[in-house]
Parts: sequence; structure tokens; C-alpha cells
Amino acid sequence: MACTLEVLFAPAEFRGLAGRDLSKTTCVVFDVLRATSTFVTALARGAAAIIPVGEISGALAVRRQRPEVLLAGERAGHRITAAQTGGINFDLGNSPREYTAARVRGRTIVSTTTNGTRALRACAGAEAILVGSFLNLKAIVRALRDRQAESLLLVCAGTGEAASLEDTLAAGALCERLQRARVPLDFLDSAIIASRVYHSCARDLVGGIRAARNASHLLAQPALRADVRFCLQRDCFDVVPQLHPDPVGAITIPPR
Repeated sequence: MACTLEVLFAPAEFRGLAGRDLSKTTCVVFDVLRATSTFVTALARGAAAIIPVGEISGALAVRRQRPEVLLAGERAGHRITAAQTGGINFDLGNSPREYTAARVRGRTIVSTTTNGTRALRACAGAEAILVGSFLNLKAIVRALRDRQAESLLLVCAGTGEAASLEDTLAAGALCERLQRARVPLDFLDSAIIASRVYHSCARDLVGGIRAARNASHLLAQPALRADVRFCLQRDCFDVVPQLHPDPVGAITIPPR
């Protein structure tokens, strides 16, 4: 029987997951600019784990219990500072280019971002929660083909409370890759929409999202504009990070 394939485009949609039975559903979460791209990069470069939390206060609480962790995250696109925490500068922002092997290898990172961590937590109760990006599309396709899930849900983190073009494009790219891999799929209308949006921009992703809200914000800042091109690279890392269902909820790369 074909696996149903659905896409959620914005926070208003993924907040409704609390009322759904996800026990036979595999979720793939996209926050392309930039949280999931950063998580994929950090783990590919040797980070031990990432603990996503919704609020700055949650990150600080983990640091009090585990002083060895790195604090990471952003508000309005920028690294969280002492002025926002009451005295502690975060170690890292939300730019994947910061997450070098020298900086993160062997470390556990506690991360709080505007939308990405909310989207991940909204999938609680799913059979599996995978972290997706353009950077690891090929690896995600392989993992989904091997899992043979009954239901597949692609969750776009969005920008603020609205849908985001870059996450929709990534979801559409995954839909196309799964089709090409001949995974038996029953496309719901939302997956058809995402696929068609991706086709309209596939040859020039950077040009296609230049006017999008999140991309234009990053591109307008000299220190951050290179993140856009970095996050739109395809198939750079052969990793499939997964959010653990335990109360800590760390993201790691499971053994194959």
C-alpha cells in the first residue's frame, strides 16, 4: 500500500498536530534558513548531540544542570546576547558556517531558535522525527525508502507565523526525490503544491528565494548573507539526524 505524503506549510498547521495520532507517521522537519541546516551541519562535523529547546530560559536551565554544553541560537536572526539572557552570551548563533569541526566536535549543543525548535517539538508522538535540509536530501531519501513508513509528514517551520518559501521548496524537492526513487506514495494536495513550487525554482534556488521574507532579511546583512547560499547547497552531508522521543529530546545521528 502506498505511503501517504502530506506537507504542512506553517506554524498554524503544525500546532494542530497535538490532536493527531502520529504513532505510524514519520515526520521530516525543515527549517532551511537556518535551524535544521545548522543542526545537520553540526552533527555532520562531529557534534555529539543537539538539544532543541523552545525558549532562552530553557537553554539556560540546561546549562545550569550541564555546564559543559554549548549554548546556541538566535532571535531575529542574531546570536543571543547577555542583554537577552541577563548576563550570559551564547556560544554560537544560528549560522551553519559557525559550526566547524574544531568548534563542535564531541560537544553537546543546546539550541533555541524562533521556529525550528517549535516545529520539532510539535511532532512529539511521531514514529520517527527526522531533521531535513537541502544539505542532506539524498540521505533523507535513502532513510525514508528503507523505513517504509505508513504515513509521511513533511513539516515546514515557516517564518514567524507564516509559511516560508525556502521550507516549501525543500519539502517539494524531497517529494520529487522520493518519486524518482520510486517510493510508493499517495500524494495529498499539499505535497503536489510543494512539488510544483519546487519545480518553478529548481534551476536557481538562490534567485528563486531572493525576495522571500527570511532570505531577504539574511541577504541584507553582510555577516549573514553567505548563509543563504550555504543552506541551499544540495547533498553535502550523508547524515540523517533524528530527534529522540525521550524527555530530553536530543537530536543525534543514529547508528546505521
